[in-house]
Amino acid sequence: MSLSSYAHPEVLADMQWVAEHLHDPKVRLLEVDIDTKAYESGHIPGAVFWNGLTAILQPDYRVNFDQGALEELLARSGIANDTTVIIYSNHNVGAPWGFWFLKALGHQDVRIMKGDRTKWIAQGGSLTTEIPAIAATKYKIQNLISGIRALRDEVQAAIGNSDCLLVDVRTPQEYSGELFTMQPPQGTQRAGHIPGAVHIFYESALNEDNTFKSADELYALYSNKGVTTDKAVLTYCAIGARSAHTWFVLKYLLGYENVRNYDGSWNEWGNLPDTPVEK
Repeated sequence: MSLSSYAHPEVLADMQWVAEHLHDPKVRLLEVDIDTKAYESGHIPGAVFWNGLTAILQPDYRVNFDQGALEELLARSGIANDTTVIIYSNHNVGAPWGFWFLKALGHQDVRIMKGDRTKWIAQGGSLTTEIPAIAATKYKIQNLISGIRALRDEVQAAIGNSDCLLVDVRTPQEYSGELFTMQPPQGTQRAGHIPGAVHIFYESALNEDNTFKSADELYALYSNKGVTTDKAVLTYCAIGARSAHTWFVLKYLLGYENVRNYDGSWNEWGNLPDTPVEK
């Protein structure tokens, strides 16, 4: 199979388009990361910052789906229901994670900037340290989209099912059980991977400059590991961020129709006493 172009190129925003729409009231730039340092040192003019650990996650590292809290978050971020949201990050995980999250909330027009903050700087894009004055909007979540999430029971049911494929996108050390996220397992934490899960590190989908590889290269990467369009694909990592990156690649760049992100990921699976774990 040869893929000459991405399945949904409309979800990628060229940097030139972003530069031309910096002052467009219908467009909101959003920088998503888990570290404020890059944003504070200089961000794209007008960009609002979301710290994924607090904007997307609850203190227990589970995704926050409290409707009232999220409507307030989007409203104070200057996002209305008809706003075009362009997401970028200093780290390549943030933008697809934010994209997945907004899609889970049912937001219509979300796009990812082609390239990260480093590439923006390299191409002469302007930065500012000024925090934008944002006029609050009103936001109403119309419909939480469950079809892009995989829950634990669904993951459990996928084990050994030839019609489903689990894709572990963490580091090799996490997959092997050497590490539980960033360090060796502590206390009752159980390290390893879900039985039968294929390992494809999420960064394998990226070029050296953190742009996405071509459609042809991406299809070869996944199909060579058995990740094909005839299977239901469930991605997971530690907290659902890196797996959202792979979810985005499969669903929007390659056009896989049946792919979901297990956002509970290893934070849930590895902290339970009875889930099956393989090393």
